[in-house]
Amino acid sequence: MLDNELKSKVKLLWNKFWSGGISDPLVAIKQMTYLIYMKQLEDEDTRKMQEAQLTNKKYNSIFTGYNDCKWSEWKGLPANEILEHVRDKVFPFLRSLGEEESPYSKYMKHESLQIPTPSLLIEAVKIIDSLKIKDQNRDTRGDLYEYLLSELTTSGKNGQFRTPRHIIQMMVELTRPKKDDVICDPSCGTAGFLVNAYEYILKSNTSKDQIKIDEEGNEYNFVADKLKESDWEKIRSVTFHGYDFDRTMIQISLMNMMMHGITRPDIEQINTLSNSFGKSEEFSLILANPPFKGSIDENDINQKLTVKTKKTELLFIELIYKLLEISGRAAVIVPDGVLFGASNAHKQIRKILLEDCKLEGLISMPSGVFKPYAGVSTGVLVFTKGEPTKKVWFYDMENDGFSLDDKRNKIGDGKGDIPDIIKRFHNREKEEYIDRKGKAFFVPVEEIIKNDYDLSIQKYKEFQFQEEKYEEPKIILKKIETLEKEILEGLKELKV
Repeated sequence: MLDNELKSKVKLLWNKFWSGGISDPLVAIKQMTYLIYMKQLEDEDTRKMQEAQLTNKKYNSIFTGYNDCKWSEWKGLPANEILEHVRDKVFPFLRSLGEEESPYSKYMKHESLQIPTPSLLIEAVKIIDSLKIKDQNRDTRGDLYEYLLSELTTSGKNGQFRTPRHIIQMMVELTRPKKDDVICDPSCGTAGFLVNAYEYILKSNTSKDQIKIDEEGNEYNFVADKLKESDWEKIRSVTFHGYDFDRTMIQISLMNMMMHGITRPDIEQINTLSNSFGKSEEFSLILANPPFKGSIDENDINQKLTVKTKKTELLFIELIYKLLEISGRAAVIVPDGVLFGASNAHKQIRKILLEDCKLEGLISMPSGVFKPYAGVSTGVLVFTKGEPTKKVWFYDMENDGFSLDDKRNKIGDGKGDIPDIIKRFHNREKEEYIDRKGKAFFVPVEEIIKNDYDLSIQKYKEFQFQEEKYEEPKIILKKIETLEKEILEGLKELKV
């Protein structure tokens, strides 16, 4: 986790870009990312060179022939030189770094410096240079970028692109990614699900004595000492797959994953609902928060999708089902309408979830989870492809650890019901869960089918109502008359 000094410097960096004329937050974050990456390149290159010297191995610096592209060489250039140098020398070097035809090369090909003035570039370089991350491990670099992305959720900075990190972590904990998984997010945004799945794999392959705990009680230092080099090679280039139709999101996803140490992720700009996307039954785990409100041209809908609808929230569920291999599992966020909608398409989707999959659990989340950007009620579906459902485990989340208003202030330890959800989900078969007045309970699939495949928790939960006793109307009226007299007497005194 980042300390307050690093956090304050990230906020200062945002403010400098904002006041310096870059009002588009996505442009700002891309430019910040490139500058941080430039500094990290030299730090990493120096580290590798020192390791090579200690082990008497050869190491060819990436800066061979490009010494003037090192952060330390150009960061102190005067105002009349620095902008031109970074634009015309450093950025072309940055674009050339990826392997030919790699996602990095593809999406960096046309990128350029968009910082308009030397003064803003110098200010940004000073702040980034003061970020003491040179000797920090991957945790700090990753947390730095996560915090940078989290600033998208404040001051109107396009927060709709991000799923709250604690909700992502809950879904990752529910599905427990493994080192041999092939993991996909078909609407990856900033790659939050992929990065957190990666961190989970590292943590689960780190010896307990290596894991540290910060002052807030959070674990870190996931060195993954149990992983073999062959495991690392697979994780860096085969495990993670992300797709999004927005080019900027793809670029941010790539940099996010590279900052976390995933050097060759499969990140591609494509509309996964369209005919141009041809993958099927390739993934063992899918984590996603697909777009809620959207539609697609009927003629462009992937022909493999059989549900007749233009609603993207429904199409994505069928897509995820088709992308999973047999016994593949998924955790997906859906708007409540998917759970009880009366159209044929809604019912068809729910039939797929119940008859062609084992719907393991449904966590109903309160409407404030995505505030201030959306007030819609949502749920998390956890399912496995390949066998029919016998019973569904429901959980009524009342508190996610934050206030449910626009401010989303932390409540207590900021964890709310989430630890209870994770614990009880994984131990659900050990309990009967027959009391529907509680937060968690089972519902047999036969009952759900009788209710027209309705999956809304309100259909099955038993709510307890306490009888309220009120005073008799005569007494209430007498109190009102007394109050009116007091008000009139007060007005008379004011007039005097």
